[in-house]
Amino acid sequence: MDIERNEAFRLDGCVALITGGASGIGEATAIELARAGAYVYIADIQLDAAQRLAAYLVAAGLHAVAVQMDVTDASSIAAVANHLTQLDLLVNNAGVGHVGSVATTDEEDFDRLMHVNVRSVYLVTRAMLKLLLASERKGCVVNIGSVAGMIGIRQRFAYCTSKGAVLAMTRQLAVEYPRELRVNAICPGTVETPFVEGYLDKYHAHEKEKVREELRARQPIGRLGTPNDVASMVRYLASAEASFVTGSLMTIDGGWTAA
Repeated sequence: MDIERNEAFRLDGCVALITGGASGIGEATAIELARAGAYVYIADIQLDAAQRLAAYLVAAGLHAVAVQMDVTDASSIAAVANHLTQLDLLVNNAGVGHVGSVATTDEEDFDRLMHVNVRSVYLVTRAMLKLLLASERKGCVVNIGSVAGMIGIRQRFAYCTSKGAVLAMTRQLAVEYPRELRVNAICPGTVETPFVEGYLDKYHAHEKEKVREELRARQPIGRLGTPNDVASMVRYLASAEASFVTGSLMTIDGGWTAA
């Protein structure tokens, strides 16, 4: 019996937009989606970094374009949306973190997290909705959440609050557009990104390796996640193989939430 070879999880013909696409999880996702055949728009407030990544992908024979976007600014988002003629996949990845309890979190910091982590998902998704609904592939949205939206983590009051809102938005959108869109969220544990390095430098400069080991230990698998771990899940959720997956919260946390 002949078995036809099938290269799974291909995204040929898919046009994707990744916010915060120039570094960390966003960078890995841009590379992974481009490798799968997608035409990738790398949206980032740091245009130079986005352009360097796009040039790297183009030099490898892949399809990528850098666009500047401030995800907290509706006019900046609209400028990108007006430039697009097709959009099949939106990855809401841009976000920031914060360390502090309810007692030590300033109003300004709380508002900043809600603007960058929550309001941006609303603004970008709303701006791109018409294009996503017109997608011949059936539009797909992947929101990068966090296990912090599912469980309580000490000293992460504002961050947990913001990521919990992202997960709620994911489920609401999946119910609102059940046949027109697929909407899912990925909930990583602690991932080795520039954000984590910045956290260690700012709060634990004198004991970085000790704290890094503590971060590893709270994930039963015994290591931190990598941006590629998350990027691979984005690729799956965007693919035809995931056509029955919507409204799901996909944990990639080394067993953290199972323990």
